[in-house]
Amino acid sequence: MELDLEGRHADQAYAILASVVMPRPIALVTTLGPDGVVNAAPFSFFNVFGDDPPIVAFAPGDRDDGTPKDTARNIRLGHEFVVNLVDEGIAEAMNRCSAPLPYGVSELEQARLTAAPSSAVKPPRIAEAPASLECSEWGTLQIGNNRLIIGVVKRVHLRDELFDADKLRVRSDQFKVIGRMASPHWYCRTRDRFEMIRPAG
Repeated sequence: MELDLEGRHADQAYAILASVVMPRPIALVTTLGPDGVVNAAPFSFFNVFGDDPPIVAFAPGDRDDGTPKDTARNIRLGHEFVVNLVDEGIAEAMNRCSAPLPYGVSELEQARLTAAPSSAVKPPRIAEAPASLECSEWGTLQIGNNRLIIGVVKRVHLRDELFDADKLRVRSDQFKVIGRMASPHWYCRTRDRFEMIRPAG
C-alpha cells in the first residue's frame, strides 16, 4: 500500500502519520498569558532533538477557526515555556487539560494540578509531573500550516527517586511515562521493555 500525502491522501495526513509514527512522548506544556494566567496543554507532536545546545520541539496546531492555540500565543509573547512529561499518575489530568477552555482560563485548576515555581523561566512547572524541562524559545518555524516551536532546555527537574545522583543517570525502570498511539483516543504504557546491546565496532 502506498499513500500519496501530496495528493489523493493529503486530507488524511494527520490520521495516517499519527497512527504510523508511534508511540510518541507527550509534552504537557505550561505557559503564562499576559494576564498571568497559567495555560497547560498536551502535545504529542513533540520530541528532543539535540544536546548541544539541548533542544526540544513541538508543533501546536491552530484552533478550528484558524487562530493560534493559547500555548502558541503565550510563547510568542513571553518566549518561555515548560515541558512537563506525563506518567501514568497524571494521565487523566493531562487528558482533562486537552478540553477547550476560553482564553485566560487555566486548565490546571480544572485538572487539579499544582503549579510549582520554575528556576530559570517565568512559566511554572507542574508539581505532579515526574519530570519538567524549563525552556526558552529558540525560534518558531512556520512550514505551511505547521508551527514548529523549538526550545532550548535550561533546567531539568526530576522526582528524587527517578535520578541516581552517583551515576548521574535517570532510573528509567521507574520512569513510567505514557505514550501517544493512534488517533483519536489511544495511549500506551511503557512498562514492557527489552534490551538490545549495540554491536561493538
